[in-house]
Amino acid sequence: MVEEGKFVAVHYTGSFDNGDVFDTSIDSDPLEFQVGSGSLIPGFENAVIGMKIDDEKDIVLMPEEAYGVYDESLIYGFPLADVKSQFEPEIGMTIGMQLENGQQVPAVVSEITDDEVKFDLNHPLAGKTLHFHIKVVDINDEAKYGGGGCGGGCNSGCCDPGCSC
Repeated sequence: MVEEGKFVAVHYTGSFDNGDVFDTSIDSDPLEFQVGSGSLIPGFENAVIGMKIDDEKDIVLMPEEAYGVYDESLIYGFPLADVKSQFEPEIGMTIGMQLENGQQVPAVVSEITDDEVKFDLNHPLAGKTLHFHIKVVDINDEAKYGGGGCGGGCNSGCCDPGCSC
């Protein structure tokens, strides 16, 4: 049975309210993580506790259990001239931005005006209700499949919001 400290391997499919799939491990290796390590979004990690091998579950996670609510204060503007001296910005482009604490986070170009470029530092899934179908495929005392918690990368539905990819 899945409990804190165990390594669990799952196959999952994540979708939005409208049914569109944003991430899945089907047709690839399962996602493996250590329960209680904080490497996944809280709602996903909590959902597997108590499950057994071959158990399947459908869950719905509100933003607070996943990537948080969308935060307007995480949109930053920089002078267009300064940005253009580094690269040519395009709406939707993702760049790595270094925070004051040294952590690097993905930032999406959300708006370009005549004199400013705005970058959105919210996770792409912030503010969204997420649906997951989860199937437990293995439970171990140590990592067997690599033990990563960031299976699909930072756009993965399961990745820790602080993940730096």
